[in-house]
Amino acid sequence: MDATGGGTATRIREAAIARFGRDGFDAGLRAIAADAGVTAGLVVHHFGSKDGLRRACDARVLRLIREEKAKTLTSGTSEMLLTQLAEVERFAPLVLYLLRSLQAGGELAAELIVQLTTDAEKYLTAGEAAGVILPSRDRAARARYLAYQSAGGMLLWFTLHGVGAPGTFRTAFRQYVDEVTQPALELFAQGLLVDRTMLDDFLMQVPDPPEDGSPSAS
Repeated sequence: MDATGGGTATRIREAAIARFGRDGFDAGLRAIAADAGVTAGLVVHHFGSKDGLRRACDARVLRLIREEKAKTLTSGTSEMLLTQLAEVERFAPLVLYLLRSLQAGGELAAELIVQLTTDAEKYLTAGEAAGVILPSRDRAARARYLAYQSAGGMLLWFTLHGVGAPGTFRTAFRQYVDEVTQPALELFAQGLLVDRTMLDDFLMQVPDPPEDGSPSAS
């Protein structure tokens, strides 16, 4: 099986990302094959099964998300962020696929969240090294929280507002991004609490708390 190389496998994978995003994971291999201009047998030849195809799609979507996040969090300037915000609609197919995966639940969705968390820790660490991100006393826990917050918030928003027809999702995604960007940046850049009293009091109750990673800590 060749799930990563070759033009045919790539064409099938991209067609599957789009089809799964539009119709969910009940979409059949025949429909995906038709979208890619191949036979269902050729899909099986390259990916082995529908789950195998989905894992290849997951890997592709995660890689693209990881690359874009890393660009933003290591550049040290707002230029990359503003560029991405201006072109946010181009990420809509990836986000729609991600939403479908989270909504479907199950083992593959759990694996996706684990990988999202792992990737988040990597690009946050890269941001620390670039001097853009503050250090954390527990990098893994911070990455896990941010992955849960990001995925959960997005899933909640689209559950309340409806994913909508494929043709309207780009507009809906733009609305979501416009709503969350300013408060998210404010929270991350300025913080929320006026001091660290609550954190310090909490850590007093934690056996063997992790060391403070913040260079500004007293």
